[in-house]
Amino acid sequence: MEMMRSFERYNLLLNGQVVRTPLALSAMAGIVDADYALARASHVGVAFLGGFSIDAPTMEASRAMERSGRREFLFGDPVEELAGQVQRLEGSGLVVGLNLRGSSPESFAAIASHLGDQAIYEIDAHCRQEPMVEARSGEYLLSHTDLLAEEIRALKREDVSVSVKIRAGVSPDDRLLARKIWKAGADIIHVDLMDYDYQKVRQMRNSCPLVLIANNSMNTFDRVRDMFSHGADLVSLARNADVRTLAGLDAAIERLTDEQGWYNAPKQLCRGGDIRALTFCCMPVKNCPLLPMLDRLGLSREEYLSFKQKAVAGTPLEPGAQTCFGSLAWCCKVSSPCMFRDMTLAQSGLSRQEYMRQKKQLADKIIQHLFSRDAEPHTCTTRPARDGS
Repeated sequence: MEMMRSFERYNLLLNGQVVRTPLALSAMAGIVDADYALARASHVGVAFLGGFSIDAPTMEASRAMERSGRREFLFGDPVEELAGQVQRLEGSGLVVGLNLRGSSPESFAAIASHLGDQAIYEIDAHCRQEPMVEARSGEYLLSHTDLLAEEIRALKREDVSVSVKIRAGVSPDDRLLARKIWKAGADIIHVDLMDYDYQKVRQMRNSCPLVLIANNSMNTFDRVRDMFSHGADLVSLARNADVRTLAGLDAAIERLTDEQGWYNAPKQLCRGGDIRALTFCCMPVKNCPLLPMLDRLGLSREEYLSFKQKAVAGTPLEPGAQTCFGSLAWCCKVSSPCMFRDMTLAQSGLSRQEYMRQKKQLADKIIQHLFSRDAEPHTCTTRPARDGS
């Protein structure tokens, strides 16, 4: 029953499982294991355990890092250890992820072939410690993206869910990196924003349709909400993942969702929103941010008009004769005052929360349409806006 309510509230599925809340634990080597996750399971939906080194080069790197004073997970048999970690979380309600450090596609495939689809397999392209980089793992992959793509494809051949943990600002262009990760077949991008803000999240959301997890300093609701409103599907915590912080964020996100209907609704396009904000845009009849966005997407005005009209046909968003453009399809976010929209909602018996849920469904259709038109997607990466989005 609880999971059904969570699905109705957030509509989040990862690895075929309902995500209880869009809060995740991010891996920290030597710290985040099954016991750590279980102690926080009441207030997170996903737990990425690890990082775990899984082959001889990366295990030797872990030993070198431990000798230098860093905490690491060290064990003899990676398969046995990881299977035990996953087993300890059975029945916890958590979606389990394993953050893995490997030096070759074969190393990742070997783990997945033994453990199967019990967990999400997260490729660690994040660790910047010199021994791990020298082992062709961690940040090494951000400057050797062909190897990263091979590792993603090796895991996908095992028919498992794949996440890639990256560090923002290391690759020459994070938008191109996001596209390459997507085109290789990954399901999730988990990005450590480091010194960057929501702009990096928006860039990636505008470049690929993958699940996005924003990481680093997600310890206040204002920061979490900024990530959600610019394209993040989840946020993750590591060093600040104490139970009190998680409980506060969990309660605040639930309250926001129950009040507004869509927990990660984007800002409107004219206020810096990502491409999902097209769900709130009106007809292209005036000089506003919609027009340059359509140009960057390679979307004609006619295609935009036709698509939205077809997408809302037969849904509660189709009517709206009293609205500015004759349909709720062209109406704005509920946070913007509009007597015509609100009058239509009242007359149709559509709550503001249900209106926003319908707008989310329209946004999902827009994303699917934009990223499925061609083998090579049209995104904002080819002609970036002045703010880099």
